[in-house]
Amino acid sequence: MPAKTTPSYDEKLRTLSEGSVHQHFDAFLDIAWDSPEFAVVADDPRWILPKSDALGRHPWYQSLPQDQQIAIGMWRQANVAKVGLQFENLLIRGVMEYVMTVPNGSAEFRYCTHEVTEETHHTQMFQEFVNRLGVDVPGTSRFFRTLSPFLPLVAHVLPEIFFLGILAGEEPIDHLQKAILRDEAELHPLMQRIMQIHVAEEARHISFAHEYLRHTTPQLNPVRKALLSVAFPIALRWLANEIMVPAKEITTVAGVPREVVKDVFWDSPEGREMLQGMFGDVRALAEEIGVVNRVTGPLWRVLGIHGKASRFRGAPTGEPAIAPAEAA
Repeated sequence: MPAKTTPSYDEKLRTLSEGSVHQHFDAFLDIAWDSPEFAVVADDPRWILPKSDALGRHPWYQSLPQDQQIAIGMWRQANVAKVGLQFENLLIRGVMEYVMTVPNGSAEFRYCTHEVTEETHHTQMFQEFVNRLGVDVPGTSRFFRTLSPFLPLVAHVLPEIFFLGILAGEEPIDHLQKAILRDEAELHPLMQRIMQIHVAEEARHISFAHEYLRHTTPQLNPVRKALLSVAFPIALRWLANEIMVPAKEITTVAGVPREVVKDVFWDSPEGREMLQGMFGDVRALAEEIGVVNRVTGPLWRVLGIHGKASRFRGAPTGEPAIAPAEAA
Protein backbone atom coordinates (compact mmCIF):
# COMPACT_ATOMS: atom_id res chain seq x y z
CA MET A 1 0.00 0.00 0.00
CA PRO A 2 1.25 3.54 -0.68
CA ALA A 3 2.63 5.41 2.28
CA LYS A 4 0.38 7.80 4.19
CA THR A 5 1.35 11.32 3.20
CA THR A 6 1.90 14.43 5.30
CA PRO A 7 1.38 18.05 4.22
CA SER A 8 5.12 18.80 4.25
CA TYR A 9 5.85 15.82 2.03
CA ASP A 10 3.03 16.75 -0.34
CA GLU A 11 4.29 20.32 -0.51
CA LYS A 12 7.76 19.17 -1.48
CA LEU A 13 6.28 17.03 -4.24
CA ARG A 14 4.19 19.92 -5.51
CA THR A 15 7.33 22.07 -5.65
CA LEU A 16 9.08 19.39 -7.68
CA SER A 17 6.06 19.12 -9.97
CA GLU A 18 6.00 22.86 -10.54
CA GLY A 19 9.69 22.68 -11.40
CA SER A 20 8.88 20.09 -14.04
CA VAL A 21 6.20 22.36 -15.50
CA HIS A 22 8.36 25.47 -15.68
CA GLN A 23 11.78 23.96 -16.47
CA HIS A 24 11.75 20.94 -18.73
CA PHE A 25 13.39 19.81 -21.95
CA ASP A 26 12.29 18.10 -25.14
CA ALA A 27 14.72 15.67 -26.77
CA PHE A 28 14.08 17.07 -30.24
CA LEU A 29 13.32 20.72 -29.52
CA ASP A 30 16.14 21.54 -27.13
CA ILE A 31 18.99 19.84 -28.99
CA ALA A 32 19.90 21.09 -32.47
CA TRP A 33 20.77 17.61 -33.73
CA ASP A 34 21.48 18.73 -37.29
CA SER A 35 23.52 21.78 -36.36
CA PRO A 36 27.02 21.68 -37.89
CA GLU A 37 28.53 22.24 -34.43
CA PHE A 38 26.90 18.99 -33.24
CA ALA A 39 28.08 16.93 -36.21
CA VAL A 40 29.68 13.61 -35.28
CA VAL A 41 33.05 13.22 -37.02
CA ALA A 42 34.97 10.02 -36.40
CA ASP A 43 38.42 11.63 -36.12
CA ASP A 44 37.32 14.44 -33.79
CA PRO A 45 39.76 14.53 -30.84
CA ARG A 46 36.96 15.80 -28.58
CA TRP A 47 35.80 12.16 -28.34
CA ILE A 48 38.96 11.33 -26.38
CA LEU A 49 37.90 10.44 -22.86
CA PRO A 50 38.62 13.21 -20.35
CA LYS A 51 40.64 12.44 -17.24
CA SER A 52 37.47 12.82 -15.19
CA ASP A 53 36.48 9.47 -16.71
CA ALA A 54 38.26 6.70 -14.81
CA LEU A 55 39.15 4.84 -18.00
CA GLY A 56 40.28 8.08 -19.63
CA ARG A 57 42.94 8.71 -17.00
CA HIS A 58 44.25 5.14 -16.92
CA PRO A 59 47.91 4.88 -18.08
CA TRP A 60 47.03 2.22 -20.65
CA TYR A 61 44.49 4.50 -22.33
CA GLN A 62 46.79 7.50 -22.09
CA SER A 63 49.51 5.56 -23.92
CA LEU A 64 47.36 4.79 -26.99
CA PRO A 65 47.62 6.60 -30.33
CA GLN A 66 45.04 9.32 -30.82
CA ASP A 67 42.91 7.36 -33.30
CA GLN A 68 42.50 4.49 -30.83
CA GLN A 69 41.71 6.88 -27.99
CA ILE A 70 38.98 8.42 -30.15
CA ALA A 71 37.50 5.05 -31.15
CA ILE A 72 37.41 3.78 -27.57
CA GLY A 73 36.11 7.14 -26.37
CA MET A 74 33.19 7.00 -28.81
CA TRP A 75 32.40 3.42 -27.78
CA ARG A 76 32.55 4.31 -24.11
CA GLN A 77 30.35 7.42 -24.42
CA ALA A 78 27.81 5.58 -26.57
CA ASN A 79 27.65 2.70 -24.10
CA VAL A 80 27.17 5.04 -21.12
CA ALA A 81 24.21 6.57 -22.98
CA LYS A 82 22.80 3.13 -23.77
CA VAL A 83 23.10 2.11 -20.12
CA GLY A 84 21.28 5.31 -19.16
CA LEU A 85 18.36 4.72 -21.50
CA GLN A 86 18.00 1.06 -20.45
CA PHE A 87 17.95 2.02 -16.80
CA GLU A 88 15.46 4.82 -17.39
CA ASN A 89 13.25 2.48 -19.42
CA LEU A 90 13.10 0.25 -16.33
CA LEU A 91 12.37 3.28 -14.14
CA ILE A 92 9.47 4.33 -16.38
CA ARG A 93 7.88 0.88 -16.22
CA GLY A 94 8.30 0.62 -12.46
CA VAL A 95 6.99 4.09 -11.70
CA MET A 96 3.89 3.39 -13.80
CA GLU A 97 3.38 0.23 -11.76
CA TYR A 98 3.66 2.28 -8.59
CA VAL A 99 1.21 5.02 -9.55
CA MET A 100 -1.46 2.35 -10.07
CA THR A 101 -1.43 1.95 -6.26
CA VAL A 102 -1.77 5.60 -5.19
CA PRO A 103 -5.15 7.13 -4.26
CA ASN A 104 -7.00 9.93 -6.00
CA GLY A 105 -5.58 13.33 -5.08
CA SER A 106 -2.09 11.96 -4.48
CA ALA A 107 0.75 14.42 -4.98
CA GLU A 108 2.90 11.39 -5.79
CA PHE A 109 0.80 10.61 -8.88
CA ARG A 110 1.37 14.01 -10.39
CA TYR A 111 5.10 14.16 -9.65
CA CYS A 112 5.77 10.60 -10.75
CA THR A 113 4.06 11.10 -14.09
CA HIS A 114 6.06 14.31 -14.63
CA GLU A 115 9.19 12.27 -13.99
CA VAL A 116 8.11 9.56 -16.42
CA THR A 117 7.57 12.22 -19.10
CA GLU A 118 11.07 13.59 -18.54
CA GLU A 119 12.67 10.15 -18.49
CA THR A 120 10.95 9.29 -21.77
CA HIS A 121 12.63 12.30 -23.36
CA HIS A 122 15.93 11.15 -21.86
CA THR A 123 15.61 7.72 -23.47
CA GLN A 124 14.93 9.39 -26.83
CA MET A 125 17.87 11.73 -26.33
CA PHE A 126 20.27 8.93 -25.39
CA GLN A 127 19.18 6.63 -28.23
CA GLU A 128 19.52 9.41 -30.78
CA PHE A 129 23.02 10.06 -29.45
CA VAL A 130 23.93 6.38 -29.85
CA ASN A 131 22.46 6.36 -33.35
CA ARG A 132 24.44 9.45 -34.36
CA LEU A 133 27.69 7.93 -33.09
CA GLY A 134 26.95 4.83 -35.15
CA VAL A 135 28.37 2.45 -32.53
CA ASP A 136 26.46 -0.79 -31.86
CA VAL A 137 26.81 -0.90 -28.08
CA PRO A 138 25.03 -3.32 -25.70
CA GLY A 139 24.62 -1.06 -22.65
CA THR A 140 24.14 -3.03 -19.44
CA SER A 141 25.18 -6.61 -18.81
CA ARG A 142 23.22 -9.51 -20.26
CA PHE A 143 22.24 -10.50 -16.70
CA PHE A 144 20.65 -7.09 -16.07
CA ARG A 145 18.84 -7.14 -19.41
CA THR A 146 17.46 -10.59 -18.59
CA LEU A 147 16.10 -9.41 -15.24
CA SER A 148 14.74 -6.16 -16.68
CA PRO A 149 11.18 -7.39 -17.47
CA PHE A 150 10.67 -8.46 -13.84
CA LEU A 151 12.33 -5.68 -11.83
CA PRO A 152 9.53 -3.08 -12.30
CA LEU A 153 7.11 -5.44 -10.51
CA VAL A 154 9.00 -4.70 -7.28
CA ALA A 155 7.48 -1.19 -7.36
CA HIS A 156 4.03 -2.68 -6.85
CA VAL A 157 4.79 -4.80 -3.76
CA LEU A 158 7.91 -3.20 -2.19
CA PRO A 159 8.04 0.36 -3.53
CA GLU A 160 10.67 1.42 -0.99
CA ILE A 161 13.05 -1.19 -2.45
CA PHE A 162 12.23 -0.07 -5.98
CA PHE A 163 12.90 3.62 -5.27
CA LEU A 164 16.08 2.65 -3.45
CA GLY A 165 17.12 0.86 -6.66
CA ILE A 166 16.28 3.93 -8.71
CA LEU A 167 18.42 6.07 -6.42
CA ALA A 168 21.22 3.51 -6.59
CA GLY A 169 21.19 3.74 -10.38
CA GLU A 170 20.72 7.49 -10.73
CA GLU A 171 23.48 8.54 -8.33
CA PRO A 172 26.43 6.93 -10.23
CA ILE A 173 25.32 8.38 -13.59
CA ASP A 174 24.82 11.80 -12.02
CA HIS A 175 28.19 11.57 -10.27
CA LEU A 176 30.00 10.66 -13.50
CA GLN A 177 28.33 13.34 -15.62
CA LYS A 178 28.90 16.11 -13.08
CA ALA A 179 32.57 15.14 -12.85
CA ILE A 180 32.93 15.31 -16.64
CA LEU A 181 31.12 18.65 -16.85
CA ARG A 182 33.41 20.08 -14.16
CA ASP A 183 36.48 18.90 -16.07
CA GLU A 184 38.46 21.51 -17.94
CA ALA A 185 38.83 19.24 -20.98
CA GLU A 186 37.07 20.28 -24.18
CA LEU A 187 34.01 18.09 -24.71
CA HIS A 188 32.16 17.44 -27.91
CA PRO A 189 29.29 20.00 -27.76
CA LEU A 190 26.62 17.37 -28.49
CA MET A 191 27.69 15.24 -25.56
CA GLN A 192 28.03 18.32 -23.35
CA ARG A 193 24.50 19.50 -24.20
CA ILE A 194 23.01 16.08 -23.47
CA MET A 195 24.74 15.86 -20.12
CA GLN A 196 23.67 19.39 -19.16
CA ILE A 197 20.02 18.52 -19.82
CA HIS A 198 20.25 15.21 -18.03
CA VAL A 199 21.97 16.60 -14.93
CA ALA A 200 19.44 19.46 -14.69
CA GLU A 201 16.41 17.17 -14.68
CA GLU A 202 17.98 14.32 -12.71
CA ALA A 203 18.37 16.73 -9.79
CA ARG A 204 14.59 16.62 -9.36
CA HIS A 205 14.41 12.86 -9.81
CA ILE A 206 17.09 12.23 -7.21
CA SER A 207 15.38 14.70 -4.86
CA PHE A 208 12.14 12.76 -5.14
CA ALA A 209 13.80 9.41 -4.38
CA HIS A 210 15.44 10.97 -1.31
CA GLU A 211 12.15 12.50 -0.14
CA TYR A 212 10.21 9.30 -0.77
CA LEU A 213 12.59 7.20 1.33
CA ARG A 214 12.84 9.88 4.01
CA HIS A 215 9.06 10.00 4.26
CA THR A 216 8.27 6.30 3.87
CA THR A 217 10.91 4.54 5.97
CA PRO A 218 9.57 5.61 9.41
CA GLN A 219 6.19 4.13 8.43
CA LEU A 220 7.53 0.69 7.52
CA ASN A 221 6.90 -2.26 9.79
CA PRO A 222 10.02 -3.79 11.39
CA VAL A 223 10.33 -6.58 8.82
CA ARG A 224 10.19 -4.25 5.83
CA LYS A 225 12.55 -1.78 7.44
CA ALA A 226 15.02 -4.60 8.14
CA LEU A 227 14.72 -5.72 4.53
CA LEU A 228 15.36 -2.17 3.34
CA SER A 229 18.39 -1.90 5.63
CA VAL A 230 19.96 -5.00 4.13
CA ALA A 231 18.93 -4.16 0.57
CA PHE A 232 20.38 -0.64 0.76
CA PRO A 233 24.12 -1.42 0.44
CA ILE A 234 23.52 -4.46 -1.80
CA ALA A 235 21.49 -2.41 -4.29
CA LEU A 236 24.07 0.39 -4.31
CA ARG A 237 26.94 -2.00 -4.99
CA TRP A 238 25.15 -4.06 -7.63
CA LEU A 239 23.87 -1.07 -9.57
CA ALA A 240 27.20 0.74 -9.33
CA ASN A 241 28.59 -2.22 -11.27
CA GLU A 242 25.77 -2.22 -13.80
CA ILE A 243 25.93 1.52 -14.40
CA MET A 244 29.66 2.17 -14.25
CA VAL A 245 31.43 -1.03 -15.35
CA PRO A 246 31.37 -1.39 -19.15
CA ALA A 247 29.88 -4.56 -20.62
CA LYS A 248 32.38 -7.25 -21.60
CA GLU A 249 32.12 -6.06 -25.21
CA ILE A 250 34.50 -3.23 -24.32
CA THR A 251 37.16 -5.95 -24.40
CA THR A 252 35.92 -8.07 -27.30
CA VAL A 253 34.78 -5.20 -29.53
CA ALA A 254 36.51 -2.01 -28.37
CA GLY A 255 39.77 -3.76 -27.48
CA VAL A 256 40.27 -2.64 -23.88
CA PRO A 257 42.19 -5.36 -22.01
CA ARG A 258 40.18 -7.07 -19.31
CA GLU A 259 42.87 -6.38 -16.72
CA VAL A 260 42.56 -2.64 -17.43
CA VAL A 261 38.79 -2.79 -16.91
CA LYS A 262 39.27 -4.68 -13.62
CA ASP A 263 41.93 -2.22 -12.49
CA VAL A 264 39.66 0.75 -13.14
CA PHE A 265 36.52 -0.94 -11.75
CA TRP A 266 37.41 -1.49 -8.84
CA ASP A 267 40.70 -3.28 -8.13
CA SER A 268 43.03 -0.28 -7.90
CA PRO A 269 43.15 2.08 -4.89
CA GLU A 270 41.89 4.87 -7.14
CA GLY A 271 39.02 2.69 -8.34
CA ARG A 272 37.99 1.83 -4.80
CA GLU A 273 38.14 5.49 -3.84
CA MET A 274 35.92 6.37 -6.81
CA LEU A 275 33.38 3.70 -5.81
CA GLN A 276 33.18 5.12 -2.28
CA GLY A 277 32.97 8.69 -3.58
CA MET A 278 29.84 8.04 -5.62
CA PHE A 279 27.61 7.44 -2.64
CA GLY A 280 28.34 10.20 -0.13
CA ASP A 281 24.83 11.64 -0.59
CA VAL A 282 23.18 8.25 -0.23
CA ARG A 283 25.21 7.43 2.89
CA ALA A 284 23.92 10.66 4.42
CA LEU A 285 20.35 9.65 3.60
CA ALA A 286 20.88 6.12 4.95
CA GLU A 287 22.18 7.59 8.21
CA GLU A 288 19.23 9.95 8.46
CA ILE A 289 16.54 7.30 7.94
CA GLY A 290 18.23 4.82 10.25
CA VAL A 291 19.11 1.95 7.94
CA VAL A 292 22.83 1.87 8.82
CA ASN A 293 23.23 0.04 12.12
CA ARG A 294 25.50 -2.43 13.87
CA VAL A 295 24.14 -5.28 11.76
CA THR A 296 24.19 -3.66 8.32
CA GLY A 297 27.08 -1.22 8.86
CA PRO A 298 29.76 -3.88 8.30
CA LEU A 299 28.04 -4.86 5.04
CA TRP A 300 28.70 -1.39 3.64
CA ARG A 301 32.38 -1.88 4.42
CA VAL A 302 32.54 -5.40 2.96
CA LEU A 303 30.96 -4.14 -0.26
CA GLY A 304 33.43 -1.26 -0.49
CA ILE A 305 30.88 1.56 -0.33
CA HIS A 306 31.54 2.71 3.24
CA GLY A 307 33.01 6.10 3.96
CA LYS A 308 31.99 9.61 4.91
CA ALA A 309 28.57 11.05 4.26
CA SER A 310 28.10 14.27 2.29
CA ARG A 311 27.47 17.36 4.38
CA PHE A 312 24.97 18.52 1.76
CA ARG A 313 23.45 16.80 -1.26
CA GLY A 314 25.36 17.27 -4.50
CA ALA A 315 28.64 18.15 -2.81
CA PRO A 316 31.59 17.34 -5.12
CA THR A 317 33.87 14.55 -3.98
CA GLY A 318 36.40 16.03 -1.61
CA GLU A 319 34.01 18.52 0.04
CA PRO A 320 33.98 18.53 3.86
CA ALA A 321 31.97 15.56 5.05
CA ILE A 322 30.57 13.95 8.16
CA ALA A 323 31.40 10.46 9.29
CA PRO A 324 28.52 7.93 9.32
CA ALA A 325 27.35 6.51 12.62
CA GLU A 326 28.62 3.03 11.80
CA ALA A 327 32.15 4.42 11.88
CA ALA A 328 31.68 5.55 15.48
